[in-house]
Amino acid sequence: MDYTIVFDGGSRGNPGVGYGSYQIVRSRDGKTRLRRLEFPGTSTTNNEAEYMTLIAALEELTTGIEKGGASSRALTIEVKGDSQLVLKQLEGAWQVREPRLVPLRDKALALLRQFRQAKLTWQRRAKSVEVLGH
Repeated sequence: MDYTIVFDGGSRGNPGVGYGSYQIVRSRDGKTRLRRLEFPGTSTTNNEAEYMTLIAALEELTTGIEKGGASSRALTIEVKGDSQLVLKQLEGAWQVREPRLVPLRDKALALLRQFRQAKLTWQRRAKSVEVLGH
């Protein structure tokens, strides 16, 4: 894979104040970016924060690729996270039953489809904590 994203999101209160973090790694040279996010307001659910964090990571990556003069269509990406719900919904294995998640799922899918190949990988929570620090 050309890039790897590890993402995690949550909410203090569920719903509550949302937060998230992600790491982007470029495989060819190991260059790494780590970002921490806060989502304002008090009505973000854990699942919304997970999606919003992944979307932010994908937007940063695609924007950076385009600014560098390349096309994400030629590149591959692996997305790792501990949210089975998000990953299974993106794979199409699980339905999206919460209406508030539908536009988030659709946006994440549209961003993933900009890559030649996107691999979704579930990992244990402990691995996400090790990588992201929370």
